[in-house]
Amino acid sequence: MTQLNRYILLYQHLTTQSSQNGWHFWKENRRISLIFPHFPLPTLHSLLSLLLGIAIWATIPSIAFAQTNAPTSIQPYLDRVIQQITEFRLDNGLKFIVLERHEAPVVSFVTYTDVGGADEPDGKTGVAHFLEHLAFKGTTIIGTKDYKAEKPLLDRLDQLSTQIKAAKKAENQIEVAKLQAEFTKLEAQAASLVNQNEFGQIVQQAGGVGLNAQTSADATIYFYSFPANKLELWMSLESDRFLDPVFREFYKEQQVILEERRMRTDNSPIGKMIEAFLDKAFQTHPYRRPVIGYDEDIRNLTRADVQQFFETHYVPSKLTIAIVGDVNPAEVKKLAQTYFGDYKAKPAPPGVTLVEPPQQQTKEVTLKLSSQPWYLEGYHRPSIKDKDRVVYDIIGSLLSDGRTSRLYKSLVQEKQIALSATGTSGFPGDKYPNLILLYALTAPGHTLDELATALHSEIERLKTEPVTKEELDRVKTQARAGLLRSLDSNMGMARNLVEYQVKTGDWRNLFNELEAINAVTTADIQRVSQATFTPENRTIGRILSNE
Repeated sequence: MTQLNRYILLYQHLTTQSSQNGWHFWKENRRISLIFPHFPLPTLHSLLSLLLGIAIWATIPSIAFAQTNAPTSIQPYLDRVIQQITEFRLDNGLKFIVLERHEAPVVSFVTYTDVGGADEPDGKTGVAHFLEHLAFKGTTIIGTKDYKAEKPLLDRLDQLSTQIKAAKKAENQIEVAKLQAEFTKLEAQAASLVNQNEFGQIVQQAGGVGLNAQTSADATIYFYSFPANKLELWMSLESDRFLDPVFREFYKEQQVILEERRMRTDNSPIGKMIEAFLDKAFQTHPYRRPVIGYDEDIRNLTRADVQQFFETHYVPSKLTIAIVGDVNPAEVKKLAQTYFGDYKAKPAPPGVTLVEPPQQQTKEVTLKLSSQPWYLEGYHRPSIKDKDRVVYDIIGSLLSDGRTSRLYKSLVQEKQIALSATGTSGFPGDKYPNLILLYALTAPGHTLDELATALHSEIERLKTEPVTKEELDRVKTQARAGLLRSLDSNMGMARNLVEYQVKTGDWRNLFNELEAINAVTTADIQRVSQATFTPENRTIGRILSNE
């Protein structure tokens, strides 16, 4: 596929009115974002998952979540889904997973890049997240009015940035001012050649919704949905994003990311604590570092650093693409070969080889901040590949998932010593051994010692008292419902398929989860709890109020 052909295809879509339905979906998506602008991401995800749950009853009316034979009751549905999945791998190593769903003329696309914050070199933290930002800036065709004129300006800006840093280090203020004046002038000239957000505009005008990306410690994921008749446009846009990227507006995004860090970490008590907590809990593994990066690292990153990281890690064999919706797998394969076939194969870099040594004693970190006191505890647990992964997730749910969890009922409702008590299992990622993290916010008039005592009491109960069948069944029901909700939408299915493919080696493992959940016993809960919740495996975090 030549650049000229790509340009012709893009031009055709840019000059064609998008469908009324596509425009309607985009408006509704925008309306939701306006209604919930200040919701934390996890809260909004939970809310949207709840709304999605309503729809599942229309497609799987026979599910009986409260019954122990629930996995059997929906197995025919899962079998039908599996039969509708096609997978293939291009010669360059790029893998596609395609699920046909013809109920509506829409398709969801997820490009899963098996590289995240854990893969960054020391001193370059935040580069994976930085690259995610720049992946929306376009190519030599998209996002520019005249790339031939733009390129020398971008190169000169890089030179000036290096010179400015050197002059600042030498404390030559006159030279800094001179170089900065030239930098500002050239940056304005480069900006005048940019077609702002053209990538997003193309997607929007063609009826696309949900254009976004996210970077975690484990991966970087790009995703959005299109009307079914825009399959080829997606192929063109997504392949160009990786075959012909231009990392323009680098210095503008650098300031955006620094502000993001200030908001989420530097000016957030719990953000500061999480960063310090991970640094304490992990001695050697890169899970100890923040995905957004350290402030100094972000400031010192260069466009060359991003380019090198991209060329090293964004190789075809590290990418897995899931396409779920109203598509023909044969057409997908043909178009994939046309648009992604030119993506040159390269040796994949080694993954993270550092292994976190077993923790030998309790670790503690305390911060004095302008905040109501918080109490945190974390315990090391195995990765998603471990045979007990579902047991760990069930334990996390028993302790900290929602208002029916043990911590909430004990600390918040009964003792009223906490305003909130919750947690998560698989933090900050689950590709490698990670943490079960539990945390609570003190209620006025109560202390962190009270929280610690109450939390330990609930942990000891798991170790010494078998969980009742009724409580275990309730948590299993919640786990099954959560999994099934995620499978009900095209996007949820696509994200799950690629994640299980990359992290466990086979997307089929996704469809074994219900059986695995059902197989968890009270003895499993007690066995894993006794092995995990030990003083030597514990990390404690405390936020003390400095007011």
